Amino acid sequence: MTDVAAEQATTVDPTRAADQAGQDDTGFARLAMVTIDCADPVALAAFYGELLGWETRHVDERFAILDNPEGGSPLGFGRVSGYRPEPWTEPDGGKHFHLDFYVDDLEAATARALALGATEPTYQHGRTLKVLIDPAGHPFGLAPLDA
Repeated sequence: MTDVAAEQATTVDPTRAADQAGQDDTGFARLAMVTIDCADPVALAAFYGELLGWETRHVDERFAILDNPEGGSPLGFGRVSGYRPEPWTEPDGGKHFHLDFYVDDLEAATARALALGATEPTYQHGRTLKVLIDPAGHPFGLAPLDA
């Protein structure tokens, strides 16, 4: 048997494996929380609390949690010693994640986010999404709801 044939013989089709195990495609886990690493969880929770209008459930020097008033998953913010922000200044920056938010008025929302402490990078990769940087250096996007 050739290497390619051996690999094909041992490759598992995930769809078939799930069917054989009697599972459906609904998944088996639910998102509990998205936690964002940062140097100052108190400050970053305050920023996103104002941006989203969410209430603080817990805050201390090591961790903060904002509750989603719509009942969805909360946002957490955890202190990481030696935290360094992700690069975004170049199109091929090595970001690890970003959050996108719908807004009613892109121009007004951008101005409010900037007033809260966000910054606007020179590089923007889209026409309908405005990329901003939160006070801890994480990129996030604002997009018009009707776009």
